[in-house]
Amino acid sequence: MVKMKSKTKAELKTAENHYNADPNAMIQTFDLTKAYNMGERIEIRALDGINIDIKKGEFVSVMGPSGSGKTTLLNIIGALDNPTSGAVYIDRMNIAYMNDMERTNLRLEKIGFIFQFYNLVPVLSTYENVELPMIFANKPENIRKKTVERFLKLVGLSDRKDFLPSELSGGEKQRVAIARSLSNEPAILIADEPTGELDTKMGMEIIQLLHDLNRELNQTILMVTHDP
Repeated sequence: MVKMKSKTKAELKTAENHYNADPNAMIQTFDLTKAYNMGERIEIRALDGINIDIKKGEFVSVMGPSGSGKTTLLNIIGALDNPTSGAVYIDRMNIAYMNDMERTNLRLEKIGFIFQFYNLVPVLSTYENVELPMIFANKPENIRKKTVERFLKLVGLSDRKDFLPSELSGGEKQRVAIARSLSNEPAILIADEPTGELDTKMGMEIIQLLHDLNRELNQTILMVTHDP
C-alpha cells in the first residue's frame, strides 16, 4: 500500500475550493479519510471517503460493530483529532484550519460531549459537575445557577444535585453527563455509546431522554452505537 501523509493547512485550504459547503448544515464532511500507518508498507484506514450532511435539529445515529471507525469519526467531528484528508464543517466553520486554542474554544462553545463512561469528576457533586463547563467559559455565577437548575430539572435530577457520582446509579450518572453536555447550550451534542454501560431498561430511558431533548430544544444530536 502507498504510505499516506496528512495534508498541511495550506494543502487543505487549496482543496477546500472543491467543496460546496451547505450554509444550512450543522455538521458536514467531505471525502473524510483517516489513515494510520502501521509500518513502511501497512496502512489502516479507519475512515475512507465519508460524506455527512446533518441539518440543525436532526438526530442522527451511526451504527456499527466495535472497530468500525465510529469513535474516530466522532473524534474528528468533535475537533479532538484531525483527518488525514477531506473537510469538516461545524456550524458553517471549517475546523481544518483551526489552531489548538481555536479548537478548544470550539469544543467549549459549540459541542457537548456525552461519553460511554460518563467522565464525571468524582469529587464534585451533581450540581458542580454540570456547572464546570460554564466555569471554564467564564460565565457569571447567576447564569450558571439558573442553567444548572434548568438542565437538572430537564433530566429529572433536581433532587440529586448534592450527590457525588459514587452515590448515583449508572442511569443517573449518564443523566448528569447529559445535563453537563447541555450547560453551554452547544450547537451539537456528540454521544459516544451513551448506553454502553447501562442495562437495557436504563439504556432505553437514556435514548428516550435524548429524543426528548432533540424535540423540545431542537437540539442537533450525533450518536454512535453498536446497538441496532
